[in-house]
Amino acid sequence: MIRIGIIGVGFMGMAHFEGAKKLKGAKVTAISTRDPKKLAGDWSSIEGNFGPRGGQVDLSKIKQYSDYHELLADPDIDLVDICLPTQMHEKVALDSINAGKHTLVEKPIAIDLKAANRMVKAAEKAGVQFMVAQVLPFFPEFQFAVECVRSQKYGKLLAAHFRRVMAPPKWSENIEDFQKLGGWGIDLHIHDNHLISLMCGVPRKVTSRGIENKGYINHVHTVYDYDDPNLAISCVSGGIATRGLEFAHGFELYFEEATVLFGAGTMGVGKNKEWVVSQPLTLITKSGQLKHPKLKGGDAWCAAFTLELQAAVNALQSGEEPEALSGALARDALKICYAEAKSIQTGRSIPVK
Repeated sequence: MIRIGIIGVGFMGMAHFEGAKKLKGAKVTAISTRDPKKLAGDWSSIEGNFGPRGGQVDLSKIKQYSDYHELLADPDIDLVDICLPTQMHEKVALDSINAGKHTLVEKPIAIDLKAANRMVKAAEKAGVQFMVAQVLPFFPEFQFAVECVRSQKYGKLLAAHFRRVMAPPKWSENIEDFQKLGGWGIDLHIHDNHLISLMCGVPRKVTSRGIENKGYINHVHTVYDYDDPNLAISCVSGGIATRGLEFAHGFELYFEEATVLFGAGTMGVGKNKEWVVSQPLTLITKSGQLKHPKLKGGDAWCAAFTLELQAAVNALQSGEEPEALSGALARDALKICYAEAKSIQTGRSIPVK
């Protein structure tokens, strides 16, 4: 049984806690938060941009630590799951790695590229697994897309376009909050850069145009350059939509023998807010037949987090790093974000290195 200790009980901490309830061969045995109410099981203050609000949680069988160092010193913890704000990732992850713990940290790996490198190198030196919780490949539609590309079951991928856009959330209006996130060019768009790299490999260079805000990218359109000149990959991502387009994502994948389409998002505000599937996952075969593939995973709001955590648990049991959670791949996705920012600033194509 893999024993998990969660550090940080905000929305992501709650999502991981709930997702872990359906794990095979693992369970959460400890949490750490400085909030005394949350330590006592009152999670009613927690709210995210999807899923339910928090409520009362039974922690009678869970160890509770107000100081995360005490959780790291607990010999009964096998995997440390860090769900803290991004600016705290490096310090706590390095403390966890130095304590000899296998470590999973929420995305993005960091805002600073040097910090990301330090974490990856520290884990290699310590001989522990270091994973980054990039959850997008574990959502059913995106999991299906990755499998189609990597298996080549519909032939070679010829072209793809990805979209991830939203209206700025109210809590991001303060520029200090925006800077802590690294701008939407990191906090939001790193999902796309990670997914594209998982599907197709890390691109040689990028050509980007977009909108900058005090050194941070608000909105970006990118073309990804690969060794294969006939592979056309592009993406639009950012946080400049008007209120009412709270969030939307999707993709178009063009294979030699099929086309795969998907699009959905949260539209409206207040009582009018609803999840709108503008394009249900659709497979169009070479003969023109339309199919709606059966998807893996459950329908619980935290199902993707269960699959993500299960991959981490399986990695500890097998000793093999899960590619979708690779710390190095998460670091490379951040490299792409910085190359995009430089491309926007200079008007040139920028190598990813």
